[in-house]
Amino acid sequence: MVATPRQETILMAFDTIESGFEALSERFTLIRPPHGRDFTRDEIIEKAASATILCSVFDIPIDREIIDHAPHLKLIANYAVGFNNIDIEYCREKGIAVANTPESVIAPTAELALALLLSASRRTAEWDHSLRSNGRDLKISRLDNLGIDLLGKTIGIVGFGNIGRAVAKRCQAFGMQVLYYKRARLPEAIEKELNVCYQPLDELFQQADVVSLHTPLNADSKHLVNARRIQLMKPSALLINTARGAVVDENALIHALENHQIAGAALDVFEDADKPHPRLLELPNVVMTPHVGTQTYDARLAMALELTNNILGFVDGDRPVAYVVK
Repeated sequence: MVATPRQETILMAFDTIESGFEALSERFTLIRPPHGRDFTRDEIIEKAASATILCSVFDIPIDREIIDHAPHLKLIANYAVGFNNIDIEYCREKGIAVANTPESVIAPTAELALALLLSASRRTAEWDHSLRSNGRDLKISRLDNLGIDLLGKTIGIVGFGNIGRAVAKRCQAFGMQVLYYKRARLPEAIEKELNVCYQPLDELFQQADVVSLHTPLNADSKHLVNARRIQLMKPSALLINTARGAVVDENALIHALENHQIAGAALDVFEDADKPHPRLLELPNVVMTPHVGTQTYDARLAMALELTNNILGFVDGDRPVAYVVK
């Protein structure tokens, strides 16, 4: 049997699990970094010269310089749902397709948003720190670190795509009412089916006990959560961000948290290259994780398979591709 010619050279810029990419390595030349690290920027630029397909990830910028060093590039396949790490307009100009992995990230990211919400509402991180610091000598009163129940509370979801809907469904299981905002309001029949209520953005911030962010980062959403909108929130409200750091004006949020304008925040993403501001590290009313919305083996495998299917669909034209740019 004659082997299929290796007509595509795929450069994978990042390190991840081994499984899920077998269909690519069997048919094509697949260049992967040494186990345990990503390729450096210089290595990506060097190896891009022969690549026809580039596999990228949210924390590796794919800018004009890299694209210009890849004269044969036909597709950038992002191992993430967000694609603000890629110069999308330059890809359009150069005729380079871009794909992402929107389906495989839904459940794990929604579950992390709920984990952060539960931790912030019941102040579990604070209790954990107190126990570790004081051990068996910890004495508490019945009024220390009072949390809030989720039952009967209202969550406002900003960005009501697949992840936003998944969060809504999980919050409804806790007995929460769901408000949502997206640029294009859903038809009334779908709102009724999902048991959600549309609110303009400012009204959502005013009414919600919890605001959870699930919007992509773009020119319109940068600093969507600013000082003015934070001031609209209830003093007892919580802010959850598992979207992108720059959706929130971090300095405004820190000021609000330090002055108890809102009760707390739970953050998986941060404005400065996903590194938390030093003042956030000092605040007890903040729960933080280091951008780990898809940090499960199941999610990594599902993302690998979705990325693989995007590439095979692009090459063979035999299956749907999650195109961002076509």
